[in-house]
Amino acid sequence: MKPMVVAVFSVLAMLGCGRSERQGITQEEFVRRTQEIMDAVAPGNPEPWKKYFAQDGMYFDEKGRSMDKAALLKDVSPLPKGYSGTIKVLNAKSNILSQTAVMGYDLDETEVVFGQELKARYHGTDTWVRRNGEWQMVAGQMLRYYEDPAQGQPNAAAYKEYAGRYELSAGITRVVSANRQDLTLDRSGRATETLIPEAPDIFFRKGIEGRILFRRDAAGKVDGLIDRRNNEDIIWKRIAE
Repeated sequence: MKPMVVAVFSVLAMLGCGRSERQGITQEEFVRRTQEIMDAVAPGNPEPWKKYFAQDGMYFDEKGRSMDKAALLKDVSPLPKGYSGTIKVLNAKSNILSQTAVMGYDLDETEVVFGQELKARYHGTDTWVRRNGEWQMVAGQMLRYYEDPAQGQPNAAAYKEYAGRYELSAGITRVVSANRQDLTLDRSGRATETLIPEAPDIFFRKGIEGRILFRRDAAGKVDGLIDRRNNEDIIWKRIAE
């Protein structure tokens, strides 16, 4: 073969290799793999995790658990009898480099428990690394979106029992007001918040994780307001007007 022809084929070969390296893997393929993993959750099939999760991978779930591959595979189990569910991967966004990729996505979960349907939303972030030509997930983190609880029945007559001023420390107060069907919470320098009933003496605020509870003394009179955040309580004592 003539030298010029050899040179032309060599250039074409290099161009082809460069194009293949740049293409690597696509976001669509990562989404497909992630959906394959999520489809295996309900039946408790660990095979997709075995296939895609690196031996030295780290996974942090929505419950705050840190798991290696062995712990993660052990945690995969079928839903109990009477339970079923689906998980859909949505809104994926990724940054794919030559050897590393990070993809964030939402999960829309539907779970049916003996005929009753439950919904939940999560956000996941996975890191993939290319090793020996294969893409493996080396880290994953899952967070759950906050959802407001189901609203209970309002009781305007009982709201008058909650109305008053509550003190955290000298000069730091909150005022609870009962206005027709609404119960509101005011603190100096902040916007008024509407308290939405969940159960007797228990309220929530739209879009805010946590609860507002009204504490009663031995005689049944409201004597305090509890601001409960992640099961930790801040107590505001009721003070005389």
